[in-house]
Amino acid sequence: MVEATRRGFGIDIGGSGIKGALVDLDKGQLIGDRIRIETPKPSTPSAVADVVAEIVTQAGWDGPVGVTLPAVVKKGVAHTAANIDKQWIGTDADALFAKRLGRGVDQVAMLNDADAAGMAEIRFGDPVARKGVTALLTFGTGIGSAVFQDGKLVPNTEFGHLEIDGHDAEKRAAASVKDNEGLSYPEWSKRVHRYLTVLENLIWPDLFIVGGGVSKKAEKWVPLLDLRTPVLVATLQNNAGIVGAAAAASEGIQH
Repeated sequence: MVEATRRGFGIDIGGSGIKGALVDLDKGQLIGDRIRIETPKPSTPSAVADVVAEIVTQAGWDGPVGVTLPAVVKKGVAHTAANIDKQWIGTDADALFAKRLGRGVDQVAMLNDADAAGMAEIRFGDPVARKGVTALLTFGTGIGSAVFQDGKLVPNTEFGHLEIDGHDAEKRAAASVKDNEGLSYPEWSKRVHRYLTVLENLIWPDLFIVGGGVSKKAEKWVPLLDLRTPVLVATLQNNAGIVGAAAAASEGIQH
């Protein structure tokens, strides 16, 4: 008898878009197409919750839901707000989404977006990432970070906000900055190199994993990085957050 595929549902809230999809939890792959809706402006908790509910309804999913936020999330409560409305600070996101989705709080898993992406990469990506200190960086509207020691997450690191040469790191090296300033890949890679050099001297990782939408064009910039630390491109690329969120929800993982 063939065992049924374990399925979950994950939603990744970003500064520009909110994405959701059904996930094969055995393979770490999306089942069918992902649903993407623009992040509302302003991205208040209520407005974002409406979009999340719409995505879940469109998908016809009635099970547990994992949701990522670009924020420090502790016990379901958002304590920061990066690239989303500041009203999120202090919001009980667990309770908000549970109410909007018509589920119990135990059916919703909230976690930091980069932590979710990192969990997916550790589980479904290159096995080398499960040994030693691995730092995953997601380059998008901002820069997210997730740090693992022998595969175990240290939650809510915010290394995208390190001060680099007098600037918040993500204001200089996020993928959105490349687009907004019209930087070429070589120009932008110099900023990424500077950022990663500071980070590797701070935490001395054994491996960097780079992800986010810009990882789809990794051949244009990753080879230009000349670091002490090896750099791998995220296996799941920009779907990692969705996969990690779905896995967290299916296992009742909260941060």
